[in-house]
Amino acid sequence: MKCVIIDDEPLAVDVLETYVNKIGGMEIVAKCNNPLEAITILNKHQVDLVFLDIEMPNLTGLDLVKTVENIPQFIFTTAYPQHALEGFELNATDYLVKPIPFKRFLKAVSRAKEQCELLKQSVEPQVHISSEENNNDFIFIKSEYENIKVNVQDIEYIEGLKDYIKIHLKGQAKTLLTLSSFKAILEKLPSNFIRTHRSYIINIDCIRALQKSNVVIRDIRIPIGETYKKEVLKRLGV
Repeated sequence: MKCVIIDDEPLAVDVLETYVNKIGGMEIVAKCNNPLEAITILNKHQVDLVFLDIEMPNLTGLDLVKTVENIPQFIFTTAYPQHALEGFELNATDYLVKPIPFKRFLKAVSRAKEQCELLKQSVEPQVHISSEENNNDFIFIKSEYENIKVNVQDIEYIEGLKDYIKIHLKGQAKTLLTLSSFKAILEKLPSNFIRTHRSYIINIDCIRALQKSNVVIRDIRIPIGETYKKEVLKRLGV
């Protein structure tokens, strides 16, 4: 499991490095005191887990998570417990408050390892497209112990929830929850599906209205992230 440590306090980095070295199956790819340098590293290297401080100069850990596209699992390590709610809203794997006891650190890493292994072993088989030549009409979604056939154009939008995705269908209050990545399912969908945000894929045909920073499907406002805004507006011809 490859990890990166990002903290502007050298002592805090040393503590985390010591903890990581006590645990088998982990490799430190990089240690950063500068969050701006960390962005380059995260875009360059394949990383499974990031240990991330929040209060840092130039860029906070919260802002770094919002900035890096397709950021891997991350665990906040901070002296400020008041940021916990926002941290979990950003899908943090865990939130550790300094000084961090080793037992608590071990529990957080164990959770990250479980999610990493689950994703590696199970993510690709969960979404299957029809094998018929040139048939893009339906996919099979594994949900609740069965493979459910879904007509592609019945999908209104897809919402990301950590390692899972939630599929919202036309005329149905119930959603489908499946273990998958955005990359895996987006490759299976036709061109009228587009990613608008790090946590959303939408069916363009289902858009009711376009607002400054949202698309509206039914009465649901789905955000348009700054990273995706240019491409979304281009695809919508705006």
